[in-house]
Amino acid sequence: MSPTVRVGETATLVSSLVDQLTQRLAEDSAPARLVVGLVGAPGSGKSTIAADLEARLKEAGIFAGLVPMDGFHLSSAVLDELGRHDRKGAPDTFDVEGYLATLDRVRADGAQQVLVPVYRRDLHEAVAAGGVVSGTGVVLTEGNYLALETRGWGAVRERIDLLIHIDVPEEVLVVRLINRHEDFGRNALDAGHWVRTVDLPNARLIATSVHRCDEVWREPDDESGSDEDADDADAGGAEDADDEASARS
Repeated sequence: MSPTVRVGETATLVSSLVDQLTQRLAEDSAPARLVVGLVGAPGSGKSTIAADLEARLKEAGIFAGLVPMDGFHLSSAVLDELGRHDRKGAPDTFDVEGYLATLDRVRADGAQQVLVPVYRRDLHEAVAAGGVVSGTGVVLTEGNYLALETRGWGAVRERIDLLIHIDVPEEVLVVRLINRHEDFGRNALDAGHWVRTVDLPNARLIATSVHRCDEVWREPDDESGSDEDADDADAGGAEDADDEASARS
């Protein structure tokens, strides 16, 4: 079954989603927690949308917590040991089993409090127990590989009740990502090379799994060229030269 495509301003889509989730949680058969995932390419704006959605869910009184995929980055020391530091942010540079285990704990009966790791940009490392999921309601999770079928990621999809792909045209991603890399200190030539050789291949990998999502969100065509806050566009795993290896995230 193909995902439902929703076209509209992000604020409108977020508002509609909050109404939808409020109704689902009010049903007699509703679980204590619903896990909602946001997935998309680097620069698609996942983190900005997640922050907006979190704020709206809190206003509605149905926010239980955030489980960021980036909290499961392997440490720099482990990446060095495995010889993967120059690919930080690639699918095999995360603790996928740890992510799955945390989602299982979040979904378990009883809605127990769950401490979750977060990614600290200032440290360029994941930090244990940096966040908490508590009470009932919606648990948000956000990252690049939530719909990926390969490399150990396939089981993530089974643990997400509603998965939304943020779709942005490739030509828009290119502009956003070059600007972002330049903000990180790369010159225009290096930024363009990184986008061509790292970010776009990663974006195309992510696009192969869109069919596993429940919804696809797109902005109207006349808005698609906007570079508006592309990220913050993605906490998505990227940070500076160390984490720009992670910019693929």
